[in-house]
Amino acid sequence: MKISTRHLLVAAVSSLGLAACAAQPGVAPPAPAALMPAPTGAPLDASVPSQLPRIARPLHYDISVTPDAKALSFTGEAGIDLELYAPSTTIVMNALDLTFTDAALTGPDGKPVLLTAATDAEAQTVTFTAPAPIAPGTYRLDARYSGVINTQANGLFALDYPDKTTGADTRGLFTQFEASDARRFIPSFDEPSYKATFSLSAIVPADDLVVSNMPAANETPVEGGRKKVTFQISPKMSSYLLFFATGPFERLAKKSESGAEVGIVSPRGSGEQARFALDSLAPLLTYYADYFGQPYPLPKLDNVAGPGQSQFFGAMENWGAIFTFERILLDDPKITSDATRQAIYAVQAHEVAHQWFGDLVTMAWWDDLWLNEGFASWMETKASDHFHPDWQPLLDRVGGREAAMGLDAFATTHPIVQTIRTVEDSNQAFDAITYQKGEAVITMLEAYAGADKWRGGLRAYVAQHRYGNTRTDDLWRAVEAAGATGLTGIAHDFTNQPGIPLLRVGAATCAGGTTTVSLTQSEFSRDRKDSIDAEGRRWRVPVLARAGDGAVSRQVVTGGAGTLTLPGCRPVLINAGQAGYYRTLYSPAALAALRGRFASLAPIDQLGLLGDNFALAYAGYQPMGAALDLLAAAPRDANPKLIGDVASRYEALYTLFDDQPAVQKQITMLGSAALAPAMRRLGFDARPGEPALDGVLRSELLGALGTIGDAKIRAEALRRFALLDRDPAALDGPLKSRWLGIVAANAGAAEWDRLRALAKGSKSAVERSAFYTLLGNAKDAKLAKRALDLALTDEPGKTTSAAIIGTVARRHAEMAVAFAQANQAAVDALIDASARARFLAGLAASSTDPAMIATLEAIAAPLSADVRKPYDKTIAALKERRTSRPRIKGEVEGWLKGK
Repeated sequence: MKISTRHLLVAAVSSLGLAACAAQPGVAPPAPAALMPAPTGAPLDASVPSQLPRIARPLHYDISVTPDAKALSFTGEAGIDLELYAPSTTIVMNALDLTFTDAALTGPDGKPVLLTAATDAEAQTVTFTAPAPIAPGTYRLDARYSGVINTQANGLFALDYPDKTTGADTRGLFTQFEASDARRFIPSFDEPSYKATFSLSAIVPADDLVVSNMPAANETPVEGGRKKVTFQISPKMSSYLLFFATGPFERLAKKSESGAEVGIVSPRGSGEQARFALDSLAPLLTYYADYFGQPYPLPKLDNVAGPGQSQFFGAMENWGAIFTFERILLDDPKITSDATRQAIYAVQAHEVAHQWFGDLVTMAWWDDLWLNEGFASWMETKASDHFHPDWQPLLDRVGGREAAMGLDAFATTHPIVQTIRTVEDSNQAFDAITYQKGEAVITMLEAYAGADKWRGGLRAYVAQHRYGNTRTDDLWRAVEAAGATGLTGIAHDFTNQPGIPLLRVGAATCAGGTTTVSLTQSEFSRDRKDSIDAEGRRWRVPVLARAGDGAVSRQVVTGGAGTLTLPGCRPVLINAGQAGYYRTLYSPAALAALRGRFASLAPIDQLGLLGDNFALAYAGYQPMGAALDLLAAAPRDANPKLIGDVASRYEALYTLFDDQPAVQKQITMLGSAALAPAMRRLGFDARPGEPALDGVLRSELLGALGTIGDAKIRAEALRRFALLDRDPAALDGPLKSRWLGIVAANAGAAEWDRLRALAKGSKSAVERSAFYTLLGNAKDAKLAKRALDLALTDEPGKTTSAAIIGTVARRHAEMAVAFAQANQAAVDALIDASARARFLAGLAASSTDPAMIATLEAIAAPLSADVRKPYDKTIAALKERRTSRPRIKGEVEGWLKGK
């Protein structure tokens, strides 16, 4: 799964202590099944957590569904072949929002026994009870039931969108089951270790295109203008990977070199918008099959485009039938930006990597979710670099590492390998620690092991565990066996404990052409800087360092201290190549020496130094001037990604002084001077054949300069916006949303109303959603309130409204939080169940009002520990901001006075 770039959210779902029998009034519930010992002959290893009684496992699911898209309901029939390992009168499965009409159990004698079905909404289970004890053996459980079609992306859900040709309202149906929502579609053993095969059939309108994990086996007409489509049996897989979609779709397809057919399924009328993704998909299959040493095992791989959006995720790796929201899959030349086109590639590369790392080999339990997501994130970057090195995706790993460290520097963080015991725990596991820290640690471990040994270990791991489930240590054993001696200890330090090592660089001495420098290791923190060392965490830290242009030295710093010996006598750079997951604190003299040769450093090291030193300054380990001097040293003709980073830092500084216009004016002057050379070189419009990164940088510079008040950029945005009155296509192209975003931020009522009309009139679901979301970007508080009110109407669409509220919160956090509280039930209906728990806390994240802390504490006080986690994180960040913000602003002002 690829998480949303605005993953502020997740669902409020009750904890899951599951009973081995139906709940009885007045009877205390048993201990959570996760804590129950496994009986002899159990289907699940006792070390693997489970929320189901460990007495049965599924072998095969035979599913038939008939959706009623208009009524938002469906009926289903499930035949589940299972094995019972211990005598019992009950069989407990997961089920949520399902109503059962009848059920029966058939054994080897072929005689069905009627079962009663009792659902438990809090436990998310159904208990099937027989009139007499059932002996161990193999059975088929048949059940008929009905369920609901949701309007947010949980279980079977509907997405409404305008037809691309006529603009008429259209509806498609899709499924989303990760982490724990297959139970909304079928009674199931809805846990990753309970793998089984699946066969699915569906009765749908005759003109619909129907998609599942496997190709269709047959199709027959059904009365009432319908048809029944039956799909081939799937491989053995986890329930959360099952997929079904139906609607007025089209499919663009081709054969891959592996022999599997690949296709892009999209709303009817998409046409060539699917071409870029399709042409990228086939080579990815070949690349991953070679890298992992295992062929793609299914006969086809579709990527299904869904209009709309989610506040929880962007794409999902269903085996053989990836689901991706249209905005990051289809390439519409009228609106797709250069950055979005690269994101289309990266997201698809991520989900295709999952076909091996996650689907073929699956984590045993959600504790090891990072085995799926961290590795898919790492592989998406590796694949992007392989096929598109001109995009320089390896440089993006620095930004990903910074995102992870932004969470990891607080006491509210968690280890990469974490404890998951409830549905809400699993929902919240999809965060920057799992994804970006996972990728960063894998990058470090590959650098330690060497690329060949690392790949050899991965190949052995996949070969040994295909179609099975694993724990993290299974991977470390495989890589060590491939020759990476000592890797397990390092890996344990970085995956089993939270936090960020801090390496303090001592004085360097040079003799005989060799530099010697000492390092001491402590821990970096934003909210416990003065007390964190007392916690005593230690890591075995693989360090790559160099003196000047000398050879890179490799050493593992252990026990909290180490000494490096480096060839050459130039300034010392720690974490050369930025493969390490740690912060580096230099002495003022050592940092000044690096600043003096900053222009000659590799772009990835320039990015890493900026990231480290701003984080260290914000946290109070060094003055802000140290970071700002480094920012000023960035060359005007630097790598495009460095210039983009510089631009974002001027934006952040400008926003810091929202209450001090005079200081903002100084920042505008400095930022404009720093960014103007690149802006002049690029111009306002794309040039034929220009490098891919130029288009990305142009958009970033326009956004940054527009934010910091550059008068020329704002005037140009208004000029272009006015052209739409004469020519509706005047802004079509990769910068359309960027120009409109600048207009929206500075809009008056007339511009806001015009933008709303553009949104309402668009026939493109992506464009419509983007324009409505931009309405929330207005600085004007009255217009922001209008955007919030609009979000509670049907006009923007069911999956767009939450994004409007989230956009308002960036500039008006207090207003957005108060609005969400006042309209809690209505707002909850606009958010995926998986995202509700952290939505409100996410709205508060940008607040600078000290009163917000008390507001959140009052909301969080009655919540269970799992549901209150996002509140604890936001509260911790706001408290730290309340303490550090005055110091930071004072130091920045002092630095500006010297300019």
